[in-house]
Amino acid sequence: MPKMITDNEAAVRRAKILTAARWCFLNFGFAKTAFEDIAKRANLSRTLLYRIFKDKEEIYQAVFVDWLVSRRPAAKLAAKGPASPYERLLSVCRLMALEPWSEMVGTPMGSEFLETCELIDPKSEALYRKVVYESVAAILGDEASTEVFVLALDGLFADKPSMEVLEGRTKLLAARFAPRSAKKGPQSWQRHLKSKRSS
Repeated sequence: MPKMITDNEAAVRRAKILTAARWCFLNFGFAKTAFEDIAKRANLSRTLLYRIFKDKEEIYQAVFVDWLVSRRPAAKLAAKGPASPYERLLSVCRLMALEPWSEMVGTPMGSEFLETCELIDPKSEALYRKVVYESVAAILGDEASTEVFVLALDGLFADKPSMEVLEGRTKLLAARFAPRSAKKGPQSWQRHLKSKRSS
């Protein structure tokens, strides 16, 4: 009879599997990662891995949700925090884009991670994008600015930049939408535009 494990032990085992799987997907890519690779990296048997996840797609979905979608509470908190709109935008960008990119950028297959998720699990990928959108909207206050900001943020990754370059680009983008001296999001941005037009 198999030994029963506690909920805490099961959670620790699952986290270990997801960390191992994330490493495999970022280094080998989805297509070339086998259950055996994940099991070996997690120091588990393949049989045990199959008891927890039915297939590689399910593991990939779990990795994506655990790694990115789970950041939703922290992103909402950052968006509504007491800092300036500029600082809140940077915090949301760091949580939802820069921190994950810091793990992806140095890996052979990191740049395909989000694209693969869009194919395998469009619902989770859409939820991730919704979290980003809602967090930015809570800061900027209007749909048009939010949409342009999110599209521009996506564009910052097009040439697979280093973290240093990406951080600089993100600061520049945030400053364009929420100037550092701004007390409020969209109203100060609109005032900034009006003052540019009148001069």
